[in-house]
Amino acid sequence: MTDTSAVSVSDRPADVAARLRKKRYAADRRLRAYGIGAITVAVGLLGILIATLVLGGYQAFTQTHVRVTFPISTQNVDADDLRGSNWRAVVTEGVENLFPGQSEEVRGLGARILTNNTQFFVRDAVIANPSLVGETLVLEVPASDPYDQLNKGVLDRDLPENRRRLTDEQIAAYDIVEEQGLVSRPFNWALFFNADSRFPEIAGLSGAIVGSFYALMICFVISFPVGIAAAIYLEEFAPRNRYTDIIEVNINNLAAVPSIVFGLLGLAVFLQIFGLPRSAPLVGGMVLSLMTLPTIIIVTRNALKSVPPSIREAALGMGASKHQVIMHHVLPLALPGILTGTIIGLAQALGETAPLLLIGMNSFITSPPGGVMEASTALPTQIFIWADSPERGFVARTSAAILVLLGFLITMNAIAIFLRQRLERTW
Repeated sequence: MTDTSAVSVSDRPADVAARLRKKRYAADRRLRAYGIGAITVAVGLLGILIATLVLGGYQAFTQTHVRVTFPISTQNVDADDLRGSNWRAVVTEGVENLFPGQSEEVRGLGARILTNNTQFFVRDAVIANPSLVGETLVLEVPASDPYDQLNKGVLDRDLPENRRRLTDEQIAAYDIVEEQGLVSRPFNWALFFNADSRFPEIAGLSGAIVGSFYALMICFVISFPVGIAAAIYLEEFAPRNRYTDIIEVNINNLAAVPSIVFGLLGLAVFLQIFGLPRSAPLVGGMVLSLMTLPTIIIVTRNALKSVPPSIREAALGMGASKHQVIMHHVLPLALPGILTGTIIGLAQALGETAPLLLIGMNSFITSPPGGVMEASTALPTQIFIWADSPERGFVARTSAAILVLLGFLITMNAIAIFLRQRLERTW
């Protein structure tokens, strides 16, 4: 109904209509502007987040290495007992090769340039190739964290000495090595293929990636069939009465329960009652499946509802049983939506931290798990551990790990979109 209370009696109808039309169009333009503004703010905040992570974590994708020549002399290395050989002496001789003609004091300072795990890198290389005994071994050894920060410009050498982690003498020793062309900064593959470590220069995400894979696999194996079966029963077979109403209300409420509650449930039931191993991906996957089940059930029911009733009626009219109608007609048509919701639910579970912390998947694990019953971490908990570390090198690695996690989430969502489009075309 048009409001004409503010219209003068002398106004012509054409003028009144023009003013009303102008007001309507102005309201449309304001609404459009509000929408564009909201989208701009959301995209801007997302851009700030991504830019902050990239600027804070891009340096973790490269690592300073020093090329060192180690003499594998028979005096220090016993070919019959490689693991028990004097590898520290081998490393000491390799460091001496970095500082030809320099004093003992300079060589002592230079020994700190290499990571503390250098002896293990040399030992593993010789064990892999025993013919190196009596020869020389050239290795690209990761530099320790302070020198890595120095090479990347994070540690400012122009600051006063009392405000730096490295003294002037230590920086001078590093410059001697760099002037020989022995310093490089290749891509840091160790970030993906190494497990966690107390030393930032060799710490990696392989244990967390494998642990997340096992946990998500367990979560999918449990939640996908159970969720679909429950949704089919509630949507197609369950009688409409007070009991099913209570079940539906509880399922909807469980979808909104904080994830930490599921962690407490897993701690009380799986660990304390059933006695399952702490920090195991099996327990983590079971806890995540409890959290994902309500989402899968709700998504599956909505997908089943979206199938036109004419499909069911046509199949029943052709003499198909209800089981045949559901399995041969309704479920295939609902499958794109079901898979999309399932993958998005799994992607959400991949980023959960609180429930995994409560079941102990934040332990310090130095090797990837060999199965679902072995102790492990996950990507979110690994990020939590690194963020709490005082070492300067873990700051960049925390941002890099978040970028890796976001990459997995984007990949899973892209797979969901691809499967939806592919199956919609198929069916």
